Amino acid sequence: MTEELPSGYLDCRCAGILLHITSLPGSTETGDMGPEAYRLVDFLKDAGIRVWQMLPIGPTQADGSPYQSSSVHAGNPRLISIEPLAVEGWFSKNLPEKELITDSEKAKILRHAWADFQANAERAARLELEQFIERESYWLEDYALFRALQEEHEHDRWWEWPEELRSRHAKALTQARSRLSRALGFIRFEQFLFFRQWFSLKAYANDRGVMLFGDMPIFVAHNSAEVWAHQEMFLLDAEGHPQAVAGVPPDYFSATGQRWGNPLYHWKRMEEEGFSFWIDRMQTQLRLFDLIRIDHFRGFEAYWEIPAHEEHAIHGRWIEAPGDALFDRLHQSYDPLPLVAEDLGVITPEVDALRKRYGLPGMKVLQFAFSGDVANPYLPFQHETNSVVYTGTHDNDTTLGWYVSLEDDTRQYVDEFLGFSREVMPWPMIRAALASRSRMAIIPMQDLLGLDGSHRMNLPGTSENNWVWRFAWDQIEEDLAERLRRRIKMYGRLASSS
Repeated sequence: MTEELPSGYLDCRCAGILLHITSLPGSTETGDMGPEAYRLVDFLKDAGIRVWQMLPIGPTQADGSPYQSSSVHAGNPRLISIEPLAVEGWFSKNLPEKELITDSEKAKILRHAWADFQANAERAARLELEQFIERESYWLEDYALFRALQEEHEHDRWWEWPEELRSRHAKALTQARSRLSRALGFIRFEQFLFFRQWFSLKAYANDRGVMLFGDMPIFVAHNSAEVWAHQEMFLLDAEGHPQAVAGVPPDYFSATGQRWGNPLYHWKRMEEEGFSFWIDRMQTQLRLFDLIRIDHFRGFEAYWEIPAHEEHAIHGRWIEAPGDALFDRLHQSYDPLPLVAEDLGVITPEVDALRKRYGLPGMKVLQFAFSGDVANPYLPFQHETNSVVYTGTHDNDTTLGWYVSLEDDTRQYVDEFLGFSREVMPWPMIRAALASRSRMAIIPMQDLLGLDGSHRMNLPGTSENNWVWRFAWDQIEEDLAERLRRRIKMYGRLASSS
């Protein structure tokens, strides 16, 4: 494999933003695929921005983290917009006229929509639903049953269910499908709505020259449909508990490391099965997105194994993973493979070699550039062309928050490196990203709005007050799109057709 990207895949310089869809404004408890998403696409087009990067879009659990989803295939029902339901005639009641519609109120609206769909939908819509259920059956049936059983057991975790369901005895599953048929119908419909709205948004974006850039966590949440349905693919004991869990050793983000708690893959079994689990997973994501970031890429070369009984990540060890075998198999099914490797943290020569063998762009984060010496790989003049540069990521402070928290001597170094710019931070860093040799430059929305650290998306190692940030349109200055477009053009990142 070559280090250069395949023809047609990021084969020219471009710019993008990082904004999770939940951070869009709107009248519901979280941003969704409604009018505000389309308005954002229009803003991106006007600004000359070609890429909208977001976080994983699967169903979230209690902590709200998009990196601990209950399915690697399903869409998060919270992202469904209720406005199109009335337009389609699938919701006969008046939508609530209130400042904020809660998640529970949205869930009731979706259930009313299902009742109205069953009573009033035209034949073409019913056929569309049937085709969706058939096309997505490779994951949808397990997910729907998992969700229905969760509700039946008052959201107990699957390894706490009765043994015959936990271990997926055929008779018990058949009985459950019969007993829960009404719930299964609604869950399938909910996913139908999600995918229908998603592909409408994606088509709108693509038609305006905007690519959707997704995010795929390397590991899978323990309490998920896929771990329950494919227990043999994970290192679990007879009762469904992990024998060891995933995480990372101490790094930039945490002095004690991070214990993520995800069960580890049974890589030998996966390889014997031809990596079918990953082929199916990639199939779904490549339909949803034009480009995908693989989180924690270094785990494909070696992963940090933490004994399940240990409370902290520091007591773990590196275990070799079959990255070459996996990517060889994926390339047999999907070539080109439009992936970006999240290669932050302590990266060994072996990890770097694995990434380069398959031509995958890595990540360069400018907030990491100003420590060490001139060999620091995050300094702009060290960037590889085949890479994606960021001012910061969803795990970082905002660039303004980062800058004001620096020690005086480091801040002086940053100012000097950036030429003592007369622009206020974070614009000197945004310019540095746009000027980088990296083929793609991604700017978090918080940085484009010049927001301080109180607007950060996530603080690694904590579980409260994360993933809830939203922007407001009145935070966008009237000339922001014009200024962005001028800078994007100045640094050779404006598409010729824009």
